[in-house]
Amino acid sequence: MEHAVSTEPETTRDAGAPTTADPETQDAGEPSAGTEQGRGDGAEETGGDASATAADGDGGDGDAVTGVGGSDAEGSGAEGEGEAPAQRSEAEAEIAAQRLERERIERRKAEKQGPISSGGKLSGTAADLLAAVRAVESGAKPAAAFDGPEPTPRRAAAEPVRRPEPVAVTGAGPAAGPAPETVEAVRRVLAEGGAPEALAPQVGAALGEGAPDELRADPWQLLRVAGVRPEQADGFARALLGADCRPDDERRGRAVVGWLLEQAAVAGHTALELPALTAALAQRGVPDDEAAVQSALAEGEALVFQDALEEPAAGRRDDAAQDGEEAQPRPVRVLVGLERYALAEESLADGLARVINALPKESAAEWEAAAATVSGSAAELIRAVAGHGLVLHTGGEAARAEPAALFGAARALGLRAVAACHTADGRDRLAATLTTAEDGSAAVADAGTDVVTVAGLLSGAEGPGRDPEGALELDLLVLPDAPQLDVESAAMVVESLPDGARLVLSGDPAVLWSAGPGRVFADLLAARVCPQIASRTPDPGPIGELVSGIGIGELNQVDAPGKEIVIVPVRDAGEAVHRTVQLVADSVPRAFGVPSEQTVVITPGHGGAAGTRALNAALKERLNPGPGRFGGFDPGDRVVHSPVPGRALPGLVVKADADGLHLECAGEPVVVPKDLVERSVRHGWALTAHQAVGSRWPAAVVVLPGDAAQALSRPWIYTAFGRAERHLSVVHGVEQALPRAVAEVPAKPRTTRLPTLLRAQVPTAH
Repeated sequence: MEHAVSTEPETTRDAGAPTTADPETQDAGEPSAGTEQGRGDGAEETGGDASATAADGDGGDGDAVTGVGGSDAEGSGAEGEGEAPAQRSEAEAEIAAQRLERERIERRKAEKQGPISSGGKLSGTAADLLAAVRAVESGAKPAAAFDGPEPTPRRAAAEPVRRPEPVAVTGAGPAAGPAPETVEAVRRVLAEGGAPEALAPQVGAALGEGAPDELRADPWQLLRVAGVRPEQADGFARALLGADCRPDDERRGRAVVGWLLEQAAVAGHTALELPALTAALAQRGVPDDEAAVQSALAEGEALVFQDALEEPAAGRRDDAAQDGEEAQPRPVRVLVGLERYALAEESLADGLARVINALPKESAAEWEAAAATVSGSAAELIRAVAGHGLVLHTGGEAARAEPAALFGAARALGLRAVAACHTADGRDRLAATLTTAEDGSAAVADAGTDVVTVAGLLSGAEGPGRDPEGALELDLLVLPDAPQLDVESAAMVVESLPDGARLVLSGDPAVLWSAGPGRVFADLLAARVCPQIASRTPDPGPIGELVSGIGIGELNQVDAPGKEIVIVPVRDAGEAVHRTVQLVADSVPRAFGVPSEQTVVITPGHGGAAGTRALNAALKERLNPGPGRFGGFDPGDRVVHSPVPGRALPGLVVKADADGLHLECAGEPVVVPKDLVERSVRHGWALTAHQAVGSRWPAAVVVLPGDAAQALSRPWIYTAFGRAERHLSVVHGVEQALPRAVAEVPAKPRTTRLPTLLRAQVPTAH
């Protein structure tokens, strides 16, 4: 049974209770093994499983992987933005960019001394940390305090000599899939263990050429495939191992550790505190949770960290030393995380420290003259950028004019300025703001070529080129959708900046956080390591007033004389679907002149009687009926295409032929091969909030069916309501759950290491 109420993947907190929920959050993240695994609302919403289909843009739709151990597992998902060029697909370019970034991180890792060496036995600090977990769990202290030499403080980063590795995209082909003979051999092993043979390509991609032998030797490696759950891997292992399959098998414990860390990443965490991880292992039936963690660490499948929680007062430490007393040990927390996110977070901290500590090169007088041409928060932003390498800027939709003013000022000073948005729609709106002044004249010449998407910038499909050392050829980079940066994309951006370049992270801190793990923008705001400019520009009109109130926890009555906001009460999900179709097809076009193709429908989840699947089916029947002869699609269908992890491109179906399904996404032709259509394309009249974030429509219909009450949070409501420019209809079936969510359900915390890493490198707060 599907439910619309669950919009975040399973976290370690509820890992002991399998659920059939249909999370919104799956669609937007990175894959765990060859397919896209989403992170949707991440910490904002909770309750579902960890995966969904790649077509889910921001939350898996719960389509099950059946047959593994006699139960269902959900697929994997993706979300995103941007567009795919005709000559070379952006998916291919981004895959190449990500592959090279992984290689760079691997080289960086090799230069560091890790907590343990792969394949070795635990010793030293790692063993001490694990031995101390019992003290942590006792509740006597908020975190473990370890006696021993204090870690040497890291020096503030000076101007580095290294440059980011070049990200070459020209001529690079798509990531090679497993060989046909490997897939066939894996298929036979899966059949022997009673698992769906359709998983063979994913298993081959996850485990490589030796997949058949590795899977037979360790059946729990099946957990590396997105959508497979521990109980299903257990059933597969029982079929292959027979009496040798035991709950205390070291292979099982190690695999469940990795699976739980993947689930945590899906929910937005870059690492887990050790007590939380061991508790989740116990819930999953791992008899010796500590041994399982040790095994995963010893095999290099996870990393362990000791992060200081606070600095003891310097005066107290000096007094103790003078009195001959032993200095108070530093309280720390013990974290365990996956290597890819741990190294990305460290790389991000290093890069940010490099940017923060860089000295401005331009004349302060020139910047001051530029600031004098504007007023208010825009002038403050320009002055802050004049003297600092990293600046944070917060504000709503109307406040985007302020980084636009900064962009224009930088261009007027002769600097190479680039702005990178989360979506193609955001890119186009910002470009229009830059290129047209209030009187209709040209404001910034040729600005459109330097306003890009983040994905296009990283892949090389858009924006400036790179110098011979791989750094982007720019002097100022403005990111107007900074809350949507996860640690991996943020690390790639920062590592690509040349020495001396300025970085401005701008965005609305009240919207949903990134689909991928981390909370980069929120962490930087909390760390206070650089100037922060808070916009005083309010969002206009009744919708702006309503959304601004939601952002501070208040659901206010707003005067809407032009019926900019309409509440449509419904009794059940069936009525919600009926009224939604009526609004999109008839009421909104007739009353407000907004055609149905310019109206978006937003609902909390994919499943349930009023989820995206049910709504899209009803909307297709009314707006573009057809037999769905092209894999369920017809020409003219609105769709969401998810070509790579963390991307969701709204588009239209054009046609289908032997090459695949032809789409038009953001004005660019996209061809989806036949074998990828089912996993990467879904209908797109109705979206989830994470699929919609970063874009706006003239009209929005937000559907809140009764079974969605538990999925609602202040960031979700703020994001969904804020997608409307001229008109907002709320199909309301949750009664008092709506004001309660606005007032009482903030964003859920995410466990990250970025603030601690930054404090070590940038000790002086601004």
